[in-house]
Amino acid sequence: MAVTASPTELPRVAAPDAHRAGERNGHVAKAPTGEFSSRAAAEAYVGKVCFKQGPPQLIGAELEWLTAQGERSVSAPRPDLTELASALGPYAPRSISPDSPAVALPGGSRVTIEPGGQIELSSAPFGAAAELCENLRTDAIRLRELLESRAIRTFSAAADVSRPAQRLLQLPRYSAMERSFAGIGPFGTLMMCNTAATQVSVDAGADAAEIAARWTALYAIGPALLAAFACSPGLHGAPPGAWASQRMRTWLRLDHLRTRPPVHDWSDPITGYARWALEVPLLCVRGDGADWTAPPGATFADWLCGALDDEIPRRPDHTDLDYHLTTVFPPVRAAGHLEVRYLDAQPGEAWTVPVHAVDALMSTPAVVAEATALAAETAGRWSEAACRGLADPEIRAAAVALLELAAAHAVTPDAAAELAAAAERCRRGSAPPDDGEPGGRG
Repeated sequence: MAVTASPTELPRVAAPDAHRAGERNGHVAKAPTGEFSSRAAAEAYVGKVCFKQGPPQLIGAELEWLTAQGERSVSAPRPDLTELASALGPYAPRSISPDSPAVALPGGSRVTIEPGGQIELSSAPFGAAAELCENLRTDAIRLRELLESRAIRTFSAAADVSRPAQRLLQLPRYSAMERSFAGIGPFGTLMMCNTAATQVSVDAGADAAEIAARWTALYAIGPALLAAFACSPGLHGAPPGAWASQRMRTWLRLDHLRTRPPVHDWSDPITGYARWALEVPLLCVRGDGADWTAPPGATFADWLCGALDDEIPRRPDHTDLDYHLTTVFPPVRAAGHLEVRYLDAQPGEAWTVPVHAVDALMSTPAVVAEATALAAETAGRWSEAACRGLADPEIRAAAVALLELAAAHAVTPDAAAELAAAAERCRRGSAPPDDGEPGGRG
């Protein structure tokens, strides 16, 4: 699950509404400059940029891999950042190569690096899931070829079971993040450095009513899909405890104000999200120096209203709010489009299955409504889903029903077959199978 953002850029994320939002892969359209006139103006701005309205058409995805250099084992050392930048050449992100052009790979994906050296591909938006998967698979193969020129390997694993957490990126954002999360035990550093996710992004909706329906559905189906694709029972450095998704465990144990919005109380997610985001504590405050530490417990709303004038020598502007929005990490994040962030990185090429599942379940308003109803009994059961996974009979039943619904509405026969097989796997209570290959086939 991405936490990346360079000092001068918003994070590169799959942006399926790029043609409407004026953004691609997380680069937000140029915002107005200057301070906000009021909190109401800031909330209106959040609602506008986080929920771009238009007919749902596009889909995007992010894939993350653990990396190691030298031996073909995830227990090998993390890669040297200089070697990583050299291997990536013009595709290297500016977080490790400040002068890089950071161009997209041939299939449209861009590369980013997570704090622990995890590598991430953020796709371009596509009009069909099959086209997305084809281009992302091609870019994943090319990425692996580039990295192997410096003996850097990728590993399809949602959690690192072999190595202690170690932060490679020494950027002010991550220093501030590490300090902020230090009080919750090991979970912040483990999340940053030792986990990887599969993310899927879809358009928000044509109007407020459709946005509310799609937003509600993505949250309702979340625990069941989390369990269906949970495949991280081990995590080096995690406290004792049996969890189907140790990766999601790290997120559930983080700052609840940042990761658990009170969605069940929101009749209007656009308004609710805007109010919530302003009340999330500041993770960092960008500046010219290396210390971006924010006043403890202070929220963006505090900064906006002048309560922090003695501690921060300026009021926030639109760029500050844009950046703050990249430091909130709910299970579904509004970023113009809707980012599904609750899925473990999948073994091999199994990442195509959750892509097709989200695509099918969001395909029409009728399917969205049916998926929401099927998941109603398990909605909100995030902890049980992450801990027990498919061992919970109600969550397993919801996962099977949702995957069967997705299979029935898949666009292609191949997607339908993948989803039907996943439904049968879940019926047996089995986790996604590991093909045993470093990085999978793509």
